[in-house]
Amino acid sequence: MTDKLPKTMRAVVYRGVKDLRVEEVPVPRIGANEILVKVAVCGVCPTDIKKIHYGTVPPPRIFGHETAGTIVKTGAKVSGLKVGDRVALHHHVPCLNCYACRHQAFAQCPQYKRTGITAGFEPAGGGYAEYVRVMSFCLPGVVKIPKQNTFEEGAMLEPVNTVLKGVKRLNLLKGDTVLVAGQGPIGLMFTRLLALRGINVVTTDLLDTRLKLAKKLGAKLAIRGDAADLPERVTKLTKGRGLDAAVIATPVDAVLKQAMGLLRGAGQVLLFAHTKRGALTDIDLSTVCVDEKDLMGSYSSDVTLQPEVAKLVFSRKLDVRGLITHRYPLAQTADAVELAAKPTPESLKVVVTQI
Repeated sequence: MTDKLPKTMRAVVYRGVKDLRVEEVPVPRIGANEILVKVAVCGVCPTDIKKIHYGTVPPPRIFGHETAGTIVKTGAKVSGLKVGDRVALHHHVPCLNCYACRHQAFAQCPQYKRTGITAGFEPAGGGYAEYVRVMSFCLPGVVKIPKQNTFEEGAMLEPVNTVLKGVKRLNLLKGDTVLVAGQGPIGLMFTRLLALRGINVVTTDLLDTRLKLAKKLGAKLAIRGDAADLPERVTKLTKGRGLDAAVIATPVDAVLKQAMGLLRGAGQVLLFAHTKRGALTDIDLSTVCVDEKDLMGSYSSDVTLQPEVAKLVFSRKLDVRGLITHRYPLAQTADAVELAAKPTPESLKVVVTQI
């Protein structure tokens, strides 16, 4: 099988702000402790969209990090993985030994900040290409996809991991009430995971189609974020206490202020979508100090959660299949990115597929 590998492949190369080009590039070479994977599916992530739209990193790069595919070559020293294995990949893996890791601040680990999957140029995930090289330090994040599950489910492990990490940062008890503001793919996954833990979930969005889906996924209350009676409904649901926590899954400062106002004293607000640097907000900081309302963040994934994530997704307890609404071929990756950046009422998760 490895003898038939081509020397070149198609890849979508980032050449500048909003400039994605389908080009012919070399198939990556791998080392003795690495694997080569033929990409089947790669999800479109808001993190990559921001890099493409705002030029926050220099070109050229090949983006795409929510990747699943088939191993087509393994290095001589690789064990536990073989050619033909269907796998989901994990592009950030911490060392588990440094100062940050000892504090379980994995996203601050120097090794974690290195991207360990590439299709060429400066490593950037590489999923928008036909093949990717998985470096040795990212092999602990590789998960085999069971026969009964799809590549698309495998590609969703990474975003589900980021959501589960966020959920675990919240100090919640069964029966608590939590707002999830924004019901895009990430917000909907938060809704489902929280509901599975016995949390009363309040969801807000401006699209009725997403609110209906939130109800199906377990939301106790699904209401427009601009509804005049939202505070009254929250007060009634919580018997006057206010929200125990809020997850802000949309990068809108007005939503953050709204959530802080609905939160009880000593509640928590988790920022999940405010990833653009330089943004400022006018939150009254006395609510953090005097009212003890925690304002916290969660960014990226936690490889130690991979077994739990795989169990949730592959058992379909968290059934991600219904979240994928649009599929584009590799040559139309730019269109996929644009739809994900400007979603329609009908669109949720967008993926690039090569199957």
